[in-house]
Amino acid sequence: MAWQFVLILIISILFILMLSGMPIGFCFLLICVGGMYIFFGGGIGLEQLIISIYTTTNSFILLPIPLFILMGEVMFHSGIAPVLIKVVDKWLGRLPGRLGLLAVGAGTLFSTLTGTSMASVAMLGSVLAPEMEKQGYKKPMSLGPILGSGGIAMMVPPSSLAVLLGAIAEVSIGRILMAIIIPGLVMAVFYAAYIIIRCWAQPSIAPSYEIEDVTMSEKIRDLVKYVLPQGIVIFLVIGVIFLGVATPSEAAATGSVGTIALAFLYKRMNWDVFKKSIIGTLSVSGMIFLIIAGATAFSQILAFSGATNGLSDIVMNLQLPPTVIILIMMGIVLFLGSFMDVVAIMMITLPIFIPVVKSLEYNTVWFCVLFLLNLEMAMTTPPFGMSLFVMKGVAPKDTKMMDIYTAGLPFLGLDLIVLILIIFFPSLALWLPAFMR
Repeated sequence: MAWQFVLILIISILFILMLSGMPIGFCFLLICVGGMYIFFGGGIGLEQLIISIYTTTNSFILLPIPLFILMGEVMFHSGIAPVLIKVVDKWLGRLPGRLGLLAVGAGTLFSTLTGTSMASVAMLGSVLAPEMEKQGYKKPMSLGPILGSGGIAMMVPPSSLAVLLGAIAEVSIGRILMAIIIPGLVMAVFYAAYIIIRCWAQPSIAPSYEIEDVTMSEKIRDLVKYVLPQGIVIFLVIGVIFLGVATPSEAAATGSVGTIALAFLYKRMNWDVFKKSIIGTLSVSGMIFLIIAGATAFSQILAFSGATNGLSDIVMNLQLPPTVIILIMMGIVLFLGSFMDVVAIMMITLPIFIPVVKSLEYNTVWFCVLFLLNLEMAMTTPPFGMSLFVMKGVAPKDTKMMDIYTAGLPFLGLDLIVLILIIFFPSLALWLPAFMR
């Protein structure tokens, strides 16, 4: 059977299953069961699938996933995030578009304790969108900064999607977590610069308003009380990895303990918060582990059918510059992101892309940063980016989907600029990992 026919058949069945509304993890598992049975010789293939699932999920390197998710769940259910927003708000003063800048600052700060973009958009939208509406902010400046800064959660450690990406692509998770820091901060700087420039040039889009004067002593007190302890938690995750003191799994454990301790410190941890956090962690982690198991088996099927080698050979024989091939890959991810879930995109494309990247002799960590940024863009790509619908759920009632689409486009453009910078200046992604011990 020609590998081209097998590839088309597998992808077609996969799309049909996803269109039926079946969860992504089960779609891939069903494909894997059928593929293993056909290509690996009946019952022996199913035994191989079971062994593959056990081997894949019984791995210490996957431990950061549930622990990073637990950090985000504790932050969300304990209500620490709104307190951090108030602290950032006190330091902004009377800058143009201050509520938009507040969204970026708080979103970046919140991202260091949770790696979930949709949770970040939901939290920022529910807290800031009503206040922006009240102060007369127009839709592009009330919705856009929230959509953009919510996506930063994917590009700042701890990022659960970065861990999942590393597991599927079989790339060092610790190096990916370090590599996304500078691109994530560059995105935040670009967002802030755009907001200030646009609000200065077009004041009506974000009218100024009277704000309460806050003394410097009060600002410093809140900074020490709320932000400094968070800085300690950030060090427990990022710092220990960078210094080589702990693996990503161990760092995730210290970060989880630190986050729970933070919730106790602020007297926001109780049985209800703990129970909701554990249930949320188990629910999300279970589906992610199923996805990882399915992705591994899916890669094996593609490799055994000859599709992986066949596609790699086609790409290598195109006689295109390597940079153009990378750009084509990014374009495919962005296109798929307009109507598919980001996890499904990872599972479909990575088994094909990673062998090509290795054949082109590119750094796989650098490519994973590009890929993750592209997935972040996919979350806000019309018409079906997931963050767009989360924003619709927390936005004021008169908000239309077209308002959300247009508000997100400038930030998509800024993401594209950062993507191009990383392509042509790889050191943006590779500088920090080079110092890791």
